[in-house]
Amino acid sequence: MTCLKKGFTVTLSSIIEETALEIVHMPGDPEEVLLSCIDVNRPGLQLGGYFEYFDADRIQILGLSEMGYLADLTEDVRNSRIEEFVSRRPPAIVLCRDIEVSEQLKNCCVNHGVPMLRTTESTSGFMAGLIAYLNVQLAPRITRHGVFVEVYGEGILLVGDSGVGKSETAVELIKRGHRLIADDAVEIRRVSSKTLVGSAPENIRHFIELRGIGIVNARRIFGMGSVKLTEKIDIVIQMEQWDHDKVYDRMGLENEYADILNIRVPMLTIPVKPGRNLAIIIEVAAMNNRQKKMGYNAAQELMHGLGMAEGISIPEQTKLEWNRF
Repeated sequence: MTCLKKGFTVTLSSIIEETALEIVHMPGDPEEVLLSCIDVNRPGLQLGGYFEYFDADRIQILGLSEMGYLADLTEDVRNSRIEEFVSRRPPAIVLCRDIEVSEQLKNCCVNHGVPMLRTTESTSGFMAGLIAYLNVQLAPRITRHGVFVEVYGEGILLVGDSGVGKSETAVELIKRGHRLIADDAVEIRRVSSKTLVGSAPENIRHFIELRGIGIVNARRIFGMGSVKLTEKIDIVIQMEQWDHDKVYDRMGLENEYADILNIRVPMLTIPVKPGRNLAIIIEVAAMNNRQKKMGYNAAQELMHGLGMAEGISIPEQTKLEWNRF
């Protein structure tokens, strides 16, 4: 059985640093060991001699059950099973619960050039943390033009044509106590079947471009509390120049969505013209979106109060493909 691969890689050294692993044996530079598999494996069946669906690309994790099983085998059988398992050269073997290192296991890792690591964490706890880290690092991703901010705990992705005022709005939001995640380029990752996470490319992190001023560093100007590394994308706001011939939604009964990496994200279109305080409008949009997630819809309550609830249904949800941006 082949593991799920996403087309991206993560180095073994970054995994060691992230999970605070102890190095028992490292045959080479862990920076050169690249992993592309989001799955991990507890090789109980393999230590029992069954390799039919074994995927050697996965990190192998040994806990008390696996080591206890090996201890109950005769020495010849145990040595044979360990040799057959390690000879398939997985990217790394991790011992959990600070288990004492078996000499036979370590010697096999040395002979076959397999990294051997150890952690004090429980097997289940370590696996959960490692899988979560791999899901983020190896997630499918796209980079799109826009500005990403956190407003009242809601991740808001501002999109629109260049010069419409996205960066200026972000600065106003920062001054009002909210936080910047990314300006100009937003890296979007699909970390689960329901969740998108946005961040800034490392080389432009915390920087904002303001026409007429140039490049400024938000973290240096507004302080550490004005920036954030990553955030879940809760809503997309399309900013566009006010079109007098266009009819904009005034009730909020229609549900519009943007399709990003096959995940639907609620979307609003906010027209821009002189005199509109976009920062306040976006703050209200963030709070209103949170209320909707909690089951409250102001437009529906108004319709009900006017006696118009009967017979009124929410219009078919509109899906906007992401490539329109």
